[in-house]
This record gives sequence, structure tokens and C-alpha cells, in this order.
Amino acid sequence: MSLKENIDTKPLRLQVYLAHAGVASRRTAEKYIEQGRVTVNGLTISGMGQKVLPQDEVFFDGKQVKIEKQHLYLILNKPPHYICSSFDPQGRPLAIDLLPPSQTRLYNVGRLDYRSSGLIIFTNDGEFAAWAGHPRSGIEKEYLVESTVPIPDRAVNDFAAGVEIEGVFYKALSVEKIGNFSIRVVLVEGKNREIRKVFSHFHLHPKLLQRVRIGSISIENLEEGQSRPLTDDELSNLRSKVW
Repeated sequence: MSLKENIDTKPLRLQVYLAHAGVASRRTAEKYIEQGRVTVNGLTISGMGQKVLPQDEVFFDGKQVKIEKQHLYLILNKPPHYICSSFDPQGRPLAIDLLPPSQTRLYNVGRLDYRSSGLIIFTNDGEFAAWAGHPRSGIEKEYLVESTVPIPDRAVNDFAAGVEIEGVFYKALSVEKIGNFSIRVVLVEGKNREIRKVFSHFHLHPKLLQRVRIGSISIENLEEGQSRPLTDDELSNLRSKVW
């Protein structure tokens, strides 16, 4: 049975419905439910187990949400000093505001920190986002990193072999030194601020940290601040990793 048939004819768990409606991934949707931010037919739901039929009225934060009939997948070359979030209390620029206006709610797959730049995927497909952003997907992310000072061989070798920092183990899939001040890093798991933490451990500071590839998707021909839809081949390649 296809996903569309399942949505049209059978009840869905509330967190699954929210994911297909583009609100968030299943895991994040569960948190929203527990926080009492979701209502079904006027009743606030705060526990798991609620199922939703196509005719039910579902609201998130007071706004009605419905199953997305068309999924969107966009790639953005994020400039530095933009936040990967739908809101920033400090009022900093949002990466999502660089995308073309959309009638559907989009959110980012994974993150790039405020100072970092490069490729990031936006979609309204919650299921795809949850799996594509998970280490089990095996999707490679490639980064170009330039340092303010020469990078010692020890830092390169230790990152490739694996290094423990404050009780957390960091290991790149591959690290290539391409100059005295620059390296190319490929990650699969991609822990929070991994490259910056490894650099800091070796008393280094990146003046450039740019994601140049996600899976088979390259940053080539996409200027900073520009976005485009994923091609069918790119999406198919990612899906082959995800599912």
C-alpha cells in the first residue's frame, strides 16, 4: 500500500500525522504533543496513542495543519551568520528566509551553526527529514575547513583515527590535508559542532567552515544565498540511503 493510500484510508498516529503535515519529524512531534501544543477536534492532546482520521481537525500552536499533498525538497547554500531555525530570540537572520516564498511550512534537515556556511536541505517531508538527518542513513557530509594558523599533522591523524574530547568520541570518515592551513573532512554521524570542537581541542580556530557536499549533492554552481529544488536523481540517491 502506498503512503497516499494509507493516509487517505486509515487512521494515523498523531505524531505521524504531524510529520506528514510538515510540522516536524516524528520525534520532535512527540515532544510538541507532550508539551500540549497540539489539539484534535478541539481537545488538547498531551500523550501518545491518539490516532487521527482524514476528516479530523488538527491544530498546532493554534494553527490548523493538514497532510502535505506535495512534498518539497530544496537545497540552500547558507551564508555564514544565518541561523538554521524557524525563529531566533536574538533576532539574527534566518536561513529559511533566503528560500523562495512557500505556501507550506519548510524546515531544515540537520543544521549548520551560525558561523558555518554551505549546503543544507529544507523540506516539508517530516519522515524524510527524520531519517536523512539520522546517522543510520549513512549519508556523507563533506566540509572544507580553513584555519587561522597551520594545521599540525597530529590533528589530522587523530581526527581520522578518533579522538575523545570531554568524554565524547569524535571520528571523521576521512580527513585530507589540502594545504598548510586547510583540510577536507567527510563525516557521517556529525555530532553537534564536531569540527569546531576538534579544532578547539588542538588550539585551532577555523576562519572558514563550509559544507560542500551532502551525499551526491555538490555545492558547485550554487552561489551563497541561492537555493534550488533537488533533482529527481539527487532525491533518488538520498532516498536509496534513507530507505
